Amino acid sequence: MDKLFVNIFLLSSIIFTGSSDILQAESYTLHESTESKEVNIYSARKAYLLKPILKAFEKDTGIKVNIISGKSKELQKRIEREGTNTRADVLLTVDAGNLYIDKSKDLLKKIYSKKINTLIPEYLRDQDGYWYGLSVRSRVIMYNPKKVNLSDLSTYEDMANKKWKGRICVRSSGNIYNQSLLASLIYHLGEKKAKTWAKNIVHNFSRKPKGNDRTQMISVILGECDITLANTYYLGKWMSSEKDKDRKYAKQIAVYFPNQSDRGAHINISGAAVVKYSKNSDNAIKLITYLAGD
Repeated sequence: MDKLFVNIFLLSSIIFTGSSDILQAESYTLHESTESKEVNIYSARKAYLLKPILKAFEKDTGIKVNIISGKSKELQKRIEREGTNTRADVLLTVDAGNLYIDKSKDLLKKIYSKKINTLIPEYLRDQDGYWYGLSVRSRVIMYNPKKVNLSDLSTYEDMANKKWKGRICVRSSGNIYNQSLLASLIYHLGEKKAKTWAKNIVHNFSRKPKGNDRTQMISVILGECDITLANTYYLGKWMSSEKDKDRKYAKQIAVYFPNQSDRGAHINISGAAVVKYSKNSDNAIKLITYLAGD
């Protein structure tokens, strides 16, 4: 635990003081590309989710869009491998932690756009101009309302309380979402208190970490644990799903936004950056500006 925490701390503290080798990617081309008037996106978001706004961008600007989708780490490795030969102009990815890593690996290009800086508040963008947050989500406490009284919930810090012993399930600490949450605790509480918090959380586990956020939420519903940490949009996906099973799940779990009496619930971003060796930087900036607009 100590060694793992230290590794996470080294990543986490840097994020907050500054701001498979083979890609199994989904490829989607909106139009046939040409050498001029195009922009190429590597996206950690599914292409079909972006299609409506990208088609609108094409219509409004005349700039053709090509997109490759994959997981954040796979896209990062692909850009590293391709180097100066990469076709990527814009990187769309999730979590400030991933964007920090991309910046630290010198994969991104520093840009300055007065318009983008006006559209995106300072706290949602890199202070040096390497990346920009486009959307936010909160990592909150999800709980089983049949087993947990609302009055028992309060803060992230309280999750380390002995009253939760054997009642918490979470995904791996190697996950970037949990690393970023821990980073925020280091920032607000200091390294010593955050380390104690992490150790006590482990003592409160009902089982070993496994699976993704939805796995934890299902575990709460099935009674394997009483509370967990998850990003808010997973509950939203269940609520809006066409599957009866998902909608039933949504009715069996509740969300709690912790720390409302002080700093508020932890939020993180999905963001965009211009790739260092972009061949269409101007178009990349136009796209990011468009995505940041109303």
